[in-house]
Amino acid sequence: MSGALTVLFDLDGTLTDNYPGIARSIAHALDGMGVPTPTPEVLRRCVGPPLRESFAALLDTREPLVIEQAIALYRERYADVGWRENVVYDGVEEALARIAQSMPVYICTSKPEVFATRIVTLFGLSPYVRRVYGADLAGTLDDKVKLFTHAAKTEGFDPEGALLIGDRAHDVRAARMNGARAIGVLWGYGSRDELADAHAIVTAPAEIEGAVARLNARPPTSR
Repeated sequence: MSGALTVLFDLDGTLTDNYPGIARSIAHALDGMGVPTPTPEVLRRCVGPPLRESFAALLDTREPLVIEQAIALYRERYADVGWRENVVYDGVEEALARIAQSMPVYICTSKPEVFATRIVTLFGLSPYVRRVYGADLAGTLDDKVKLFTHAAKTEGFDPEGALLIGDRAHDVRAARMNGARAIGVLWGYGSRDELADAHAIVTAPAEIEGAVARLNARPPTSR
């Protein structure tokens, strides 16, 4: 690899904490289907993975019509107010600003692109991001491996010269399956064990820039 890395960031649990909006919107959907709201511990596990995957687990079903009903109820609330129930983690904007000075930065999130774009714009992160890549409402890009591939093809960057930063195993898998590198962050919703296959792990946003610089200096096959 030559030149600077292309850097992709996950959104929920990495740049912003949208737990209240997600949890309340899931509760709204489950209530509409006559299902009790699970514990906060269970709801926290729903931050990051594709929503269809989370509802399949919460409802203990693989029936597409049931899952899509839950998605529709979820979006009733999320599209109205849930996406705003969000906060940018301390230090994230500063880290983004520094990295964007020398490297192209994108968002790669399992959240529907329409909502992710609203969030990035509302919270003032859009000046540092070239484009937001998110899932489509129909779910064809729910799998973050496919989403990463789509972003790389659309933007024309080499995945081996790219780096995905996120808080869940889905992020690490998406990077590795595309031949890219991954940084796991510990302020989100994944554990250190879950992120064990990342090429680096950071504990605070202030550490991101240094981790990116170190990986940028290594060949793609280095761990």
